[in-house]
Amino acid sequence: MPNNQQVLLDNRPTGDAVASNFKLFSAETPALQDGQVLVRHHFLSLDPYMRGRMNDAKSYAVPQPLGQVMGGGTVGEVVESKHPKFSAGDKVVGMGGWQQYSVVDASQPGALRKVDTAHIPLSAYLGAVGMPGVTAWYGLSKICEPKAGETVVVSAASGAVGSVVGQLAKARGCRAVGLAGGPDKCKYVVEEPGFDACIDYKAHPDAKSLYNALKEATPDGVDCYFENVGGVIFDAVLSGMNAYGRIAVCGMIAGYDGQPLPLLQPQLILTNRLKVQGFIVSEHMEHWPAALTELGTLVATGKLKFRESVVQGIENAPEAFLGLLKGKNFGKQLVKLV
Repeated sequence: MPNNQQVLLDNRPTGDAVASNFKLFSAETPALQDGQVLVRHHFLSLDPYMRGRMNDAKSYAVPQPLGQVMGGGTVGEVVESKHPKFSAGDKVVGMGGWQQYSVVDASQPGALRKVDTAHIPLSAYLGAVGMPGVTAWYGLSKICEPKAGETVVVSAASGAVGSVVGQLAKARGCRAVGLAGGPDKCKYVVEEPGFDACIDYKAHPDAKSLYNALKEATPDGVDCYFENVGGVIFDAVLSGMNAYGRIAVCGMIAGYDGQPLPLLQPQLILTNRLKVQGFIVSEHMEHWPAALTELGTLVATGKLKFRESVVQGIENAPEAFLGLLKGKNFGKQLVKLV
């Protein structure tokens, strides 16, 4: 059986996550039992939610156990199968974690899903046609429920989730305005995914300056806000919300170092009768088929643009992940393993 390089969580971070929280490990791949499938991973997904799991704190996700392979989404190819529904050569998506190979109990519902790579690149099943895409679809469609002509604002707009939110908003007849860090990301957000405007939050260090820039980009106010960041950005957008606005809270990456993120004007939730709802996309599996159908069709027909940052080799996963938390990636962050 092949030798399997893995990244384990060695110790929990205090404050910012660092490279020494992780450990590279090499293991023999066990022989397959009946019902199991051996998958060679081609790509590993790196996502902001993984940072929360590194803490041993109450959260929506179970903490990542110490001394175990870091959890995460993977796409790859079946090498060997002892399950009737899978055969060698099948392209599959699953939660194989930070390692080169995984042994999957394929009889467990949802553990492994076959995918078609004729019109959709394999890596896209970790991004626009995967968990980030469905996250964008659910938050926008089911929480924000935008109507044509409304204004949708998205933070982390150049990222794997944010860029899809903007494009789906445009497809629903809305004005899409993004927030991103740096002129290059903003230029991309407008030129590729086709947002109407993008605000470089790095050029606006305080909430007031950011609010003024936002006001200029959203002359009719903000009807829907898709929140990925929190902190100063949340304060600025909250000030620009229209009455009966909807806010889908997807992520709070500004608070991943463990510091509190106070709101400056929470009373605006009341005065503007806002709906503010957090969500975890894995709790809404009944919506995944509809979401993946729309997203897959848009990607296959070239109507949904996405960008990827790719690093090569499992040993580079920790550094790439730490870079993602600091906004160094551009688009969906992947690790190429083959």
